[in-house]
Amino acid sequence: MRWFLHFHNTRGMALANIVAGMQAGVVRFDGSLAGLGGCPYAPGASGNIASEDMIHMFHEMGIETGIDLGHIIALAAQPRDWVGHADSAVLKAGTCAELVPLTAAKKQG
Repeated sequence: MRWFLHFHNTRGMALANIVAGMQAGVVRFDGSLAGLGGCPYAPGASGNIASEDMIHMFHEMGIETGIDLGHIIALAAQPRDWVGHADSAVLKAGTCAELVPLTAAKKQG
């Protein structure tokens, strides 16, 4: 039997739940570009886990996805203009690869 897990990120726990799923042996997860989605019957609920956040986490964990994260991030930036959806964590803060080392930041300042 193949299992797929699908998480909403209402309380910011979707990535932790994905890691727990991985520890239980699940290897397929459902996400949505920019976290779009949700439930019309749950007022205030955020959408699904953003694909770009999930893919970024996998890459930082050394898990190869075969997905071009930069391309996904570029696509994920578009829906906010169409539907006014809030940015995902990766869209807000960038990827870990974009972080400036502390020594470089001190030299710039």
